[in-house]
Amino acid sequence: MQKIALEITGMSYSQSQSGAYALILGEKGGQRKLPIIIGTFEAQSIALGLEKITPPRPMTHDLFKNFADFFQISMKEVIINKFINGVFHAVLVCESNNGTIEIDARSSDAVALAIRFKCPVFAYESILDEAGIVLEDEKDAEENIPEEKKTNAEEFSEYLTDELEEMLQIAVRNEAYEEASKLRDEIRRRKRS
Repeated sequence: MQKIALEITGMSYSQSQSGAYALILGEKGGQRKLPIIIGTFEAQSIALGLEKITPPRPMTHDLFKNFADFFQISMKEVIINKFINGVFHAVLVCESNNGTIEIDARSSDAVALAIRFKCPVFAYESILDEAGIVLEDEKDAEENIPEEKKTNAEEFSEYLTDELEEMLQIAVRNEAYEEASKLRDEIRRRKRS
């Protein structure tokens, strides 16, 4: 089966499920996107990995990476290989002295680990054909963000971007990941403007 390279193009609160996020994986060099509903913990882990923020104590995905490094196991790629009853499934393609092995994983965990291992994420062409969507333009994605998420700009309007970045570091140090997520989103919004 043909593999298509993906990249993280966005993440926002999910409109369809309370307390969840929508992770958007976009086709590299194409227009199709995979919207994957993920939990708060995985969203925080992905966000921290993307921002290269190291929490004071290792989170689960960091611990997994440290464990793999210690035992000389490398992760070569992640493949989103199934779409069953609206749920994406993935495999981690790992290598060690014993050879190559595929390990079943939730797609959210697989992406969080791919960030830490600096390895590519793929989906089979058939998955993109079945579950991929094409957005008219990037504004469509922002229009789907609920109103409570859009209020970050108002909440942080009195702070300079440098101050927000400092607040983000403090929130991570204090393991206040929900606050860190809001701060990160506002910093990104300002940098896009």
